[in-house]
Amino acid sequence: MIISEWIKSSTEVLNNIGIKSARLDSLLLAEYAIDKNRTYLMAHGNSALDKKTIDYLNVLLARRYKREPLAYITNKAWFYGREFFVNEHVLIPRPESEDMITLALELCRGAGLVVDVGTGSGCLAITAAIELNNATVVAIDVSKDALEVARKNAYSHQTKIKLSESFLLEDIPEAPDLILANLPYVPEGLITSPEIEQEPEVALFSGKEGLDLYQSFWAQIGSKYHNSSGPLVITESLLSQHNDMIALAASANYHLVKTLGLAQAWKRG
Repeated sequence: MIISEWIKSSTEVLNNIGIKSARLDSLLLAEYAIDKNRTYLMAHGNSALDKKTIDYLNVLLARRYKREPLAYITNKAWFYGREFFVNEHVLIPRPESEDMITLALELCRGAGLVVDVGTGSGCLAITAAIELNNATVVAIDVSKDALEVARKNAYSHQTKIKLSESFLLEDIPEAPDLILANLPYVPEGLITSPEIEQEPEVALFSGKEGLDLYQSFWAQIGSKYHNSSGPLVITESLLSQHNDMIALAASANYHLVKTLGLAQAWKRG
């Protein structure tokens, strides 16, 4: 079998189960297995594949056929123009979360201390450490496995972030300048694709309305920072949840400063 034949065959297999990105997925699997870029694959489509490579390609295809997310198969995801390692212990970074970094750069570029709550892969914390040049960044998560992924990504990007196991802000004694909080906000039972069911539930779902963790988060904010001016807070949630988030933030004496996509920026007072 030659490269182009495998790509065509795997595209048909994925098309037949309703994967809309079937050809792109097939190309990405081939890039990963053969360790060559797209340009090479297109230029060498008539090159023969040995049995070992075909077997490996078919193992990868079988995983995608079972609707395992492509990012978990290749252990790669992109965020803010950078590649991050991901596995089944962390949520796959979403492009829309880049708006949180955009707001941070616009509203808090001079931050000295940044806390990323629920860091997962560490993509937000690491990006903040790189883009906010002089900031000290603390990345916290309740999951030891997630923190290991974040540690691996911090090392590969040569960023010195501090990693801490904590439930939300419980173990953060200092008042940061900026808090990034992309907490789970998907309402229980809201399944948008077969792939989402293979991501860690704890990183996605948060009660019937999807806001259980944010309720705890804003309660902590109100308790911890009531005697200070309070940090700038940037969150992410569904557009349909934004009005409820305004009410939760108000309970901590915070008001909305700016919305960008799914992201919201908040200030105290």
